Amino acid sequence: MSTVKIKKGDTVKVIAGRDKDKEGKVIAVNHKKNTVVVEGVNIITKHTKPSVANQNGGIIHQEAPIAISNVMYSLKGKVTRIGFKMDGDKKVRYAKATGEVID
Repeated sequence: MSTVKIKKGDTVKVIAGRDKDKEGKVIAVNHKKNTVVVEGVNIITKHTKPSVANQNGGIIHQEAPIAISNVMYSLKGKVTRIGFKMDGDKKVRYAKATGEVID
């Protein structure tokens, strides 16, 4: 099983599917299902009944999960793969296109 290299808060670009070429920030990552929820991408409409939290109910637009293989890390508007390397005694992620350390 491979390591999920994209984390919550990363900026990613969709490279396949209906929302191809859209960019957004990662809201959530599901490691078991290998999916991510990206801000403003894969919007679905959900019909809700009235409840205590939502008095009126109605139609809600929200982001749905997208396969992690359909997104790529975006650094300064350019997509890149992510690798791991040792920085002293600390393991860090880096952009393979530029060699720049991400975190």
